[in-house]
Amino acid sequence: MDNSWEKLKQKLNPLVLSGIKSLKFSCMTPVQVAACIPLFMSNKDVAAEAVTGSGKTLAFLIPLLEMLLKREDKLKKREIGALIITPTRELAIQIAEVIGHFLQFLPQFSQILFIGGNNPILDVKQFVEDGGNIVVATPGRLEDLFNRKNDHFNLAASVKSLDVLILDEADRLLEMGFETSLNVIFSYLPKLRRTGLFSATQTKDVEALIRAGLRNPVVINVKEKNLSDDSIQKTPATLNNFYMFCEADNKLNILVTFLRQRIEMKFMIFLNTCACVEYFSKILNELMKKTTVLSIHGKMKDRRHKIFDKFRAMNNAILVCTDVMARGVDIPEVHWVIQFDPPSSASAFVHRCGRTARIGNIGNALVMLHQHEDAFINFIKINQNVSLEELDPPAEIVDVLPKVKKLALGDRALFDKANRAFVSYVQAYKKHECHLIIRFKDLDMAKLAVGFALIKLPRMPELKNVKLGLFEPIDVDANTIAYKDKQREKIRQKNLKFMQKLKSLPWSKTKESRTEKKIKKIEKRERKKRKLTMDQSDLAELCEDTKLIKKLKKGKITKDEFDVQFEPKLAIEKESAT
Repeated sequence: MDNSWEKLKQKLNPLVLSGIKSLKFSCMTPVQVAACIPLFMSNKDVAAEAVTGSGKTLAFLIPLLEMLLKREDKLKKREIGALIITPTRELAIQIAEVIGHFLQFLPQFSQILFIGGNNPILDVKQFVEDGGNIVVATPGRLEDLFNRKNDHFNLAASVKSLDVLILDEADRLLEMGFETSLNVIFSYLPKLRRTGLFSATQTKDVEALIRAGLRNPVVINVKEKNLSDDSIQKTPATLNNFYMFCEADNKLNILVTFLRQRIEMKFMIFLNTCACVEYFSKILNELMKKTTVLSIHGKMKDRRHKIFDKFRAMNNAILVCTDVMARGVDIPEVHWVIQFDPPSSASAFVHRCGRTARIGNIGNALVMLHQHEDAFINFIKINQNVSLEELDPPAEIVDVLPKVKKLALGDRALFDKANRAFVSYVQAYKKHECHLIIRFKDLDMAKLAVGFALIKLPRMPELKNVKLGLFEPIDVDANTIAYKDKQREKIRQKNLKFMQKLKSLPWSKTKESRTEKKIKKIEKRERKKRKLTMDQSDLAELCEDTKLIKKLKKGKITKDEFDVQFEPKLAIEKESAT
């Protein structure tokens, strides 16, 4: 591989080489040297599948820059030479950062980032003022900008100079429902271009996209060999994969103990729902005082990239997240990836694990399973060719559940988060893609409620006729649990008083109140209808008057005929006015 890299270096522009050195890469990975870079540079369309963490970003950035440098016509400020489309904001920001390293040595090119969460009007203004020869974008925002045209901004005209299109994490783009957006974007792009499609897995949808978007592509498949049995595996060879059996009522205790024993390390903890991320990150913040705990999930909008940047810069911290962070993002030196539950799909398992052991580094991944989920181990081995080694729980486990319950009794915000997290967990478990091996009927609801440190069970259909077993609800009136935030508590108390007032009213009064509301609603609707009818009649009359004036101007009627037809209307208007 070193030989191939040395040969490749001789073909690269010295300025591009300087950019590579600034990233502190001493050598290239198989997906880069043996496959993509030489083929892409020889003007071939490329569809590459490679294990996560194998260096796909540089595999398309180096040829992209080489192609732009070889252009005969220099790109103007608002001419786009390269377009990189990626599924998430975090990945787009990350790619833009890598491009920034190269552009230190290539000042003739500029780049711009188009992602959701920012004001699109500001994106338009930035492009008009500063331009952008290389665009990194998410599909939704890019489609929106193609549809925004004015005298100063026309993205469709700017992409006529396009040389290279890159679709990064193509399988994820399709999974997230961007197919329609991609088709709209393709319709604006010139057909004579080079296209690169990069993904960690090839699906039928990706194959269809290859046929639609690439011209006679070279398909590249770079896998890692398992040295022990010569088979192909879908996770990096430097990754240690573990599983651990935990009872539902003891899972949080085991997790906290495991983290406390490795306080100096960097963790990513994956959960299946946004509500669970909100709850468990709050708990870990309280229980892990000696380390920073951050959280990211899909419902966060403006804050996500700031948290992402903060976590990347830290040496030891905990990031609690959903699968929004499972694809493509490159975070330095993540020591452990912990999957608190089996993910919704086998491919998601691989992508989560791939956040560690990147570019040849050693990493560890752990999935925490209930005893009845043991079939998942064999499923992953068959489906993804990933072998898991059992890891024993810590010898001395700290019971943190009483402390969590005490915190929930002291703050209604945590009490609410616990209930929402529990409900979302149960519903997600019920809809699990691997439902034949992750069976909902085997889930012990009582133990799960204990493990979530619930004070009371929430009302939900799934808990109907469920035996409480280990779970003992705390004898407390839920309405007495107050918010720590005084403003929120003030609003809650106001709402409670209003509800109590309604309950104290006799049934006849509440019925009367509801009837009055209905009458007012009907009256409002009738007023709207009348206004609409009047507006339409006025419009019809205006049209008639306009026709009459046109006839007079064209000489089709005389002035006397016009007065005869028009004067009655004036008379009617005068009468109505008086």
